[in-house]
Amino acid sequence: MITLSQRLKRKTESNEPTSSRASIRDRLLVKEAQEMSQLLPTCCSVDYMNVNDLSSFILIVKPTEGYWEGGTFRFEINVTDEYNMVPPVVKCVTKLWHPNITESGEVCLSLLRRHSVDGMGWSPIRRLNDVVWGLNALFTDLLNFEDPLNVEAAEMYRNSKEEFKIKVMEYVTTYAKD
Repeated sequence: MITLSQRLKRKTESNEPTSSRASIRDRLLVKEAQEMSQLLPTCCSVDYMNVNDLSSFILIVKPTEGYWEGGTFRFEINVTDEYNMVPPVVKCVTKLWHPNITESGEVCLSLLRRHSVDGMGWSPIRRLNDVVWGLNALFTDLLNFEDPLNVEAAEMYRNSKEEFKIKVMEYVTTYAKD
């Protein structure tokens, strides 16, 4: 893993412009990446697409209970230059049947919203670790059928839990196996 001082030194040597906002973000990312590696849920792992760039990574969630047990779900997480004033951009790259995640990968999680009706949205005191735990909890505790992003999945659950379970397993078997 590249350290912040190495990164800043490279930018200086290559005459790359350095913005104070980006350097603040980079300092935060170094600290948060270390914290995240120590506090990851046991069913999660992080894969950096480029070890020299902490702002882009894949979160891998392998639920050990619930409807999606046995699946492997990948979330692409991109931290913009405006971090920590704005939340990271998250997309689920594994196709799945879920009330809070669309088949195209959009994720409904309060803490990823800048302004949230429930008061649980993003704020500068949030960390990447909060995002990781929140995404993991979408498969258990934060599963929300009452305010769905994928309305069809939520309706299927309300009308027939067994049909919902079968469809989830079809998606897990087809799209979420390693």
